[in-house]
Amino acid sequence: MTLRGTRPNPFQWLWYAVGGRLPQRCNPWVLHDVTCRTWAVRHFARGLVQMSPILLLLLLPGPLYIRILSILLGMLVGYFYSMTYMWHTTEQRLVKQGFERGLGAQTRRAKHADADARAKAAYERLYRGSS
Repeated sequence: MTLRGTRPNPFQWLWYAVGGRLPQRCNPWVLHDVTCRTWAVRHFARGLVQMSPILLLLLLPGPLYIRILSILLGMLVGYFYSMTYMWHTTEQRLVKQGFERGLGAQTRRAKHADADARAKAAYERLYRGSS
């Protein structure tokens, strides 16, 4: 699938990163974004953009170590929830773009079907005694 000409511009990407919907012409890019080999890294980067306002805590008065620890704790909790719900979040991004729910997981499974079948066969040979 070619994605040339369908990438969002930087402002559109920022809007997309915080949960906004992109124009229809970007639909192939959104599908690629949530199903490519690096989809989890991309999700992590979007999370960083979403949590970046927490850096405003540096502007508050008080000891620097408390402000830094507050930021680290806030980001730790934020990333915990972001990573916990990343499968649901990526599916919701696709639904928002007009795709069917479940397409992201289905596409990722299809890309790895051969490797999964080989791993299952190896498991069966090793632990089930199948040939």
